[in-house]
Amino acid sequence: MDPAEVLLEVSRQVSNCKRCGLHFSRKKPVPGSGQANAKIMFIGEGPGFYENQQGLPFVGAAGKFLDELLAAAGLRREAVFITNVVKCRPPGNRDPQADELAACNDYLDRQINAINPALIVTLGRFSMAKFLPNAKISEVHGQTRWVKDRLVVAMYHPAAALHQPTLRPVVEADFARLPEFVKMAESHRPAAQAASPAAEAEPSEEDLGSATQLSLF
Repeated sequence: MDPAEVLLEVSRQVSNCKRCGLHFSRKKPVPGSGQANAKIMFIGEGPGFYENQQGLPFVGAAGKFLDELLAAAGLRREAVFITNVVKCRPPGNRDPQADELAACNDYLDRQINAINPALIVTLGRFSMAKFLPNAKISEVHGQTRWVKDRLVVAMYHPAAALHQPTLRPVVEADFARLPEFVKMAESHRPAAQAASPAAEAEPSEEDLGSATQLSLF
């Protein structure tokens, strides 16, 4: 299957998914949206109230801010791919739990492999933990790390800046560097692909479980 077909198949499976308890309270699953050949893939944490209503990622206040950040960086939402580490809304917008992260991990991996983005931007600590399981977002935000053959940049979740206004200039400064990060990813990716696969490993289920200790900030 080509990337678009893989994404469509994942979306169909997510719509009927009963791998964890989140399906009991969801109104609409939120598999993700965007270009199948996107250079940039944004991975958030979990759908919120409005996302659960519409079945689309980042459509609430945080989504509006995300659109502003993308526009300031010269990007359009339609040109990227946006998803979350869990595809259904955790009740009351609570943190995703270990079993929920594990249940959705295969869907996310298949999306990443299908899109094959040059740059992955994690939004929030739970998505960061998939690639940098022991990192602190306050220490690594806006920094580039090669994870296998892809450039990963951890950033604060846009909602964090809405809840904590002092973070807003930090988030804006990190997003302003997106064009720079894309150029870096595209120019160095062949070298990364030739590097030893042992340099980075996929996080284990134990690593995913440790993410339950992380909060939005």
